[in-house]
Amino acid sequence: MSQFEHFRKQAKLYLKWHREGRHPAAAAIRSLLPRFRDLSDRQVLEHEFKLADAQELVARKAGFENWEALKKGLSIMSPSTAPEKEPSLAFSEPQLFVADIGQACDFYTGKLGFTLRFTYGEPPFFAQVFRDGARLNLRHVDRPVVDTDRIVPEHLVMATIVLNHGIKKLFLDYQAADVPLFQTLKTEPWGSRTFIVSDPDGNLVCFAADG
Repeated sequence: MSQFEHFRKQAKLYLKWHREGRHPAAAAIRSLLPRFRDLSDRQVLEHEFKLADAQELVARKAGFENWEALKKGLSIMSPSTAPEKEPSLAFSEPQLFVADIGQACDFYTGKLGFTLRFTYGEPPFFAQVFRDGARLNLRHVDRPVVDTDRIVPEHLVMATIVLNHGIKKLFLDYQAADVPLFQTLKTEPWGSRTFIVSDPDGNLVCFAADG
């Protein structure tokens, strides 16, 4: 399969995923196409989305301004001369295991100030919450996946969220909201300031910032 055919198939896949109402596709559309940037996932999925939109998304994802630029760029680059792009890590989405999706979503949105992006399944067994650039995936399990009796509690930090600024205010906000704190705000030996929250399932989430 040629590289262009690969991109054509990608565009058709994004079109299909949009029609199927897939939230990860909505997140990609919003992040890569400026005209969708201010819409919620639901609004993106309800909005008209044509093959031309999907092609523009794929082109932008590949580093081109639009589909025509992608075609032109591929036509002047032979496989032997096309430079291999350096890997670029966009973001991470830690996954936390929970016994009750509804209860977990209520905690992260009601107590920690996150927003629910989506739930999946009937009944829901997977969800994603976000706050600013931080994303957490919540996965239902019927029994604990970690034997807490054999692990030192502070080794059970499941996710670390790094702040650009405002860590003291966030800590004080959580303290005032009676959020369960495993560790209060402190300065680590390496200079970072951290505090750790415990969710209803015992998952430890660390909030950190440069000192």
